[in-house]
Amino acid sequence: MASLNTFGAVFTFAIELERRLSAYYGSIGETHLSRAADKRRKKLERVRRENVVEITLEPIAGLDAADYALELNDGSAAGQAAAAGIAARFYREAAPKINVRAAQRALERCGKEHAS
Repeated sequence: MASLNTFGAVFTFAIELERRLSAYYGSIGETHLSRAADKRRKKLERVRRENVVEITLEPIAGLDAADYALELNDGSAAGQAAAAGIAARFYREAAPKINVRAAQRALERCGKEHAS
């Protein structure tokens, strides 16, 4: 997996994470969770578009996509909790590394939604 070492890489990963979670929840009949993931994905896409001009090209260290791999074959409550936990951990660890406050807050909100 790739190192998440730029603003764009972090947001691309987050958007793909939410896309995969939306498909996962939809496939197991959890439509409200699928819609929530899709809403987060759209919000992240908007934040990325709006803040791309403001970002500096400072590298980001300490994030690797392999550390946040989702196991989406288990539709049980435990499987869903594990997927949400991985997503929450990604957002918790990625948010402080983003140097644009609006983008950082968006990641923090996504993490809180997954944690609840």
